[in-house]
Amino acid sequence: MADIINILPDSVANQIAAGEVVDRPASAVKELIENALDAGATAIQLIIKDAGRTLIQVIDNGCGMSEGDARRCFERHATSKIHKADDLFDILTMGFRGEALASIAAVAQVEMRTRQHDSQLGTQVTIHGAELIDQSPCTTPAGTSIAVKNLFYNIPARRNFLKRDSIEMAHIEDVFRRIALPNYNIAFSLHHNGRLLYDLKASNFAGRIAALFGTGYSQRIYHIEEHTEVVKINGYIGKVEYAKRQRGEQYIFVNKRYIRHAALSAAIERAYNELIPQHTYPAYFVMLDIDPSRIDINIHPAKTEARFVDEQAIFAILRAATKKALGQFALGCELEFNPSTEIDFSPAQKGYVPKAPTVSYNPNYNPFSNAMPKEAERAESGRLFAVPHTELPEREPVTIADEPVEVSTRGRFEIIQYPPYVITTLKSGVVVIHRQRALERIHYERLIATQEAGTPAAPQQLLFPVNCRFSATDSQLLTELIPTLGGLGFVIAPLGNTNFVVSATPPHVKESQLQALLEQTLDDYRASLLGRTAQQQNTICISLARQMAAHTSPAALLPPEEVQQLVADLFSCAAPNVTPSGQPTMCILSPTDLAEKMK
Repeated sequence: MADIINILPDSVANQIAAGEVVDRPASAVKELIENALDAGATAIQLIIKDAGRTLIQVIDNGCGMSEGDARRCFERHATSKIHKADDLFDILTMGFRGEALASIAAVAQVEMRTRQHDSQLGTQVTIHGAELIDQSPCTTPAGTSIAVKNLFYNIPARRNFLKRDSIEMAHIEDVFRRIALPNYNIAFSLHHNGRLLYDLKASNFAGRIAALFGTGYSQRIYHIEEHTEVVKINGYIGKVEYAKRQRGEQYIFVNKRYIRHAALSAAIERAYNELIPQHTYPAYFVMLDIDPSRIDINIHPAKTEARFVDEQAIFAILRAATKKALGQFALGCELEFNPSTEIDFSPAQKGYVPKAPTVSYNPNYNPFSNAMPKEAERAESGRLFAVPHTELPEREPVTIADEPVEVSTRGRFEIIQYPPYVITTLKSGVVVIHRQRALERIHYERLIATQEAGTPAAPQQLLFPVNCRFSATDSQLLTELIPTLGGLGFVIAPLGNTNFVVSATPPHVKESQLQALLEQTLDDYRASLLGRTAQQQNTICISLARQMAAHTSPAALLPPEEVQQLVADLFSCAAPNVTPSGQPTMCILSPTDLAEKMK
């Protein structure tokens, strides 16, 4: 029988190996910038064309390379940081595997120009698909410039799997932020298709956060700091009122390297228990300084995962430090993050007897009466009150929980508010409606109807236009979404690179909530682009509907006419029983269910 095992040619082996390190343009960006950091650069430029398909160029002012190193760096397993296996556990540099440049050169056309600071001439190296095309002396500034052109040009199948430019660029910006945040003492810039997206000056950590996410971001975060023998913690955590439904602004760095670690993320988030609503997540930018011999970063080709010798201790320290910061700043937040946690408890005077608490109520109040209670009675009777009889419009029976339910279309019925619920009746039983979820369904179907009609919704003109400011990333995304938002009733115009003016909105949008509404919409949409959520279809409409519904206070009592309209609008929806994200808007208690509970 003939032999069937072959040794792969180097060109094929290099392309296979490249798939472990470079799976999209953002991967190449990460490797090239990390090499620039290791070269001691104090200023790094990133130039992108066509979301990295056409060009990825990184220019730095680092130490540069000699003529021999300029060629040798493109060989597999070529590195200046590892000499023996034990060195893997004493690493503070970013790139150390010796695979990045070789992998990139195997799947692209690469041109590198480099010069050491004490040399008169530099070296130019041109490689196409791992094949050396040219190496010659050249004049170039001190440092290194690497241009990666036509990524995956020799692997058409992989190039075809790249997503559209907006998605690939979102991944590139995500990588850029992960590297720029902890290296705040280094200047970074990012250009895309000739447009300057970021121009970051050397700063401190808080300044870098503000430069990346908007100048107003400094008002949304608390400082966190803790030094122990196991770990040193420094960074910022988000205020509870700015928690979001997406995990976008969550960054943990170990020795200035971004990592994903479920336990460390849980340590921070558990400190927020009972402080933020369920299914919302705080922002955090936390740097951990740990002895490199106590961690293993070499467990994933992208080096975004890590193992810790003292994981349980680090978890406990990080959680305690987060709770401490939240406690300090919740008690009293002063300028420049200078908290005062002292509470002045004045001693009671001699002979003072505390007054016993009392409960007042209206014994004559009947929540099932036809008449609305007076304001004084409503205040005393808690949050339960009845709305006068009303009628539902004529409509076909709706289907709830896969069972046909006949809605009373002529009979008169009661509506009772018990915030956040609305209670009413059908022929089949008692219906309990979750008010905010019902509003979410109503707003969503209106937005979808507007979108499907193809004609812009009638905007609600604002008496005074609202100026909103966003980060560079959000500004670019919002610019792309202006036509879509315009069709939904928003009138938004750019006012500089990161400033926008909103002159009109759809109905039910409050001016005071406009900035937060747009920010959350952009967060949800970006998460769908990055593949962090399975719900990508109609993401904007879902996000806007959720935000518009959330503007109604859950504890507020609505006027009777608004409650009646809400019930009528809900049962007029195509799918009244669930929110766009699949949560139930109502439940029905049949006579059988009630009888069972009354046993």
